[in-house]
Amino acid sequence: MPTLLLIGCGKMGGAMLEGWLDQGIAATDITVIEPSAELAATLAGKYGVNAVSGAHALAEDYAPDVAVLAVKPQVMDQVLPPYKNLVAHATVFLSIAAGRTIASFETILGTNAAVVRAMPNTPASVGRGITVGCPNANVTDTQKELCDRLLTSVGQVEWVDDEKHMDAVTAVSGSGPAYIFLLAEAMGHAGRMSGLPPELSDKLARATVAGAGELLHQSPESAATLRENVTSPGGTTAAALEVLMGPHGLKELMEKAIDAATRRSKELAS
Repeated sequence: MPTLLLIGCGKMGGAMLEGWLDQGIAATDITVIEPSAELAATLAGKYGVNAVSGAHALAEDYAPDVAVLAVKPQVMDQVLPPYKNLVAHATVFLSIAAGRTIASFETILGTNAAVVRAMPNTPASVGRGITVGCPNANVTDTQKELCDRLLTSVGQVEWVDDEKHMDAVTAVSGSGPAYIFLLAEAMGHAGRMSGLPPELSDKLARATVAGAGELLHQSPESAATLRENVTSPGGTTAAALEVLMGPHGLKELMEKAIDAATRRSKELAS
């Protein structure tokens, strides 16, 4: 079984931890870095993992197979340096920090470090996320397979060899859940504006978005085909889609939104 070091146990780190345990990885093979003594005690008591306050609390010969970097991107430069010694032990560093490039990790850890940059999204908290990973040249096939296994514990996994795709990945799937939540929010608002009681309108919007998402998940049909299947010529759906698919409609708005998020991801990375 692999030995794992989880550096940071917020929402995403916590979701991954639960996924690993459900996957059969032994709690005794997992060490969590948690500076708060109270939270560390809670993690140890709830999951049975070894929870310590920082790198200084690890044994000198500690050498995990994978070090998962799940801290906020803006504190990575302060958090990561104490773990540089793990490079000599052939540990692979798996980062889920948005916007942090492979080069930024190599600057801190050294160019011989094995690094995987990954971009998960928040549905990982319910086991329905999707993550895209990109390894550097030092990552072995065995290390990549291990990282794939760890990421699969919270949803689907895809891989790219060219890191330039990660900014668009962040824009589409990393930020994407917010777009869906906004859709439900906007539908609920529009229903209220059409006279529906607020609670009913919000419930209809929420259930419709969730149900349509599950249908899309289970169906072999494309999104376009599913849309066409529910659209009768001259009907109510067609009337609404004429607006949503018209000039300056949803497609154009989404192109602009994804482009804005992609550009911002590049700015953050630089």
